[in-house]
Amino acid sequence: MKLSELKSVLNNLETIGFVLPDETRVPSHFHVTEVGKVSKHFIDCGGVLRKENTINLQLWEANDYDHRLHPEKLLQIIALSEKVLQIKDLDIEVEYQSNTIGKYGLDFNGRDFLLINKTTNCLAPDQCGVPKEKIKLTNLTSKCTPGSGCC
Repeated sequence: MKLSELKSVLNNLETIGFVLPDETRVPSHFHVTEVGKVSKHFIDCGGVLRKENTINLQLWEANDYDHRLHPEKLLQIIALSEKVLQIKDLDIEVEYQSNTIGKYGLDFNGRDFLLINKTTNCLAPDQCGVPKEKIKLTNLTSKCTPGSGCC
């Protein structure tokens, strides 16, 4: 999800809810302790220089059970961050504490924000000798039948 999408959704919400990948809810008394611009400048395993820029939201919870972050307040925090950090319309990553700090993508299901698991991947498989995944033709299905004209 990009920042513009987050702001658009927040403008139409009365309450904010987050759901983890295992479908448990982030407690409603969460705080957003950071809105940051993260720049990653790196070389991949194939020797290609890369840059990534994201917006980071850090969620945190304490024992202040009466705390509720309202959409208007989060929009104010985002507006200040855009101004001070000169944040553009970038993809959002969310950090949330579990056994360690988890890093998630963000989506919305019409009611709640969904924290989406992130994964690693080789960015230069042709340089690293990573074998290409083979597709078994027996596993392919098609709605086309011979003579139907769709193929």
